[in-house]
Amino acid sequence: MSKLFTAVLLAALLPAVSAAQEGPLMIRVRGVYIVPADKSDAIPSLGVPEDAITVSRKLIPEVDFTYFLGKNLAAELVLTYPQQHDVELLDGKIGTFKHLPPVLSLQYHFAPEATIRPYVGVGANLTILSDVKLAVPGVGALDLENYSLGVSAQGGVDVKIGPKLFLNADLKYVTLASDVMLKANDATVSAVKVNPWLVGVGIGYRF
Repeated sequence: MSKLFTAVLLAALLPAVSAAQEGPLMIRVRGVYIVPADKSDAIPSLGVPEDAITVSRKLIPEVDFTYFLGKNLAAELVLTYPQQHDVELLDGKIGTFKHLPPVLSLQYHFAPEATIRPYVGVGANLTILSDVKLAVPGVGALDLENYSLGVSAQGGVDVKIGPKLFLNADLKYVTLASDVMLKANDATVSAVKVNPWLVGVGIGYRF
């Protein structure tokens, strides 16, 4: 009877012991596919309709650091290096630009001790725009704003595959917008809303 009681007690305590062994920091490496919304204002003076300015889709590498503030709450910082995108106007390439899009989110994890651990999050992003090389024949060189402040929303899931190892799938929506200006005099000619969906898959390790 005592052996049976001990076995039952150990079985009951095992999930708590396993969870206690997981530290508060998780680092993930993901591949992220960027899908822009491609929304832009019309340019009547040039006969350009709305949504005619498009930004290329792209697969990028990404690293994120998630710190668990408690059992269910966590803060996530997503980092990468400046990414270059092609820009088209009416299906003709007009140049490129780079953007660096760090995102900081507050997450809620629904089942922090389970094998399958879904979560949701909301956050903010500061996108830094650089190396703008845009020009339209007959119009001249174009420029973008230096940065964009926006918000983000996400949903995802971690699947435990080892004592500290996880598979991860993550979906984010990020607001990112900028005026399009003539470089010669800073006159605004249009405004673009990139507002990308970020579809990510990767692996994480919890310390």
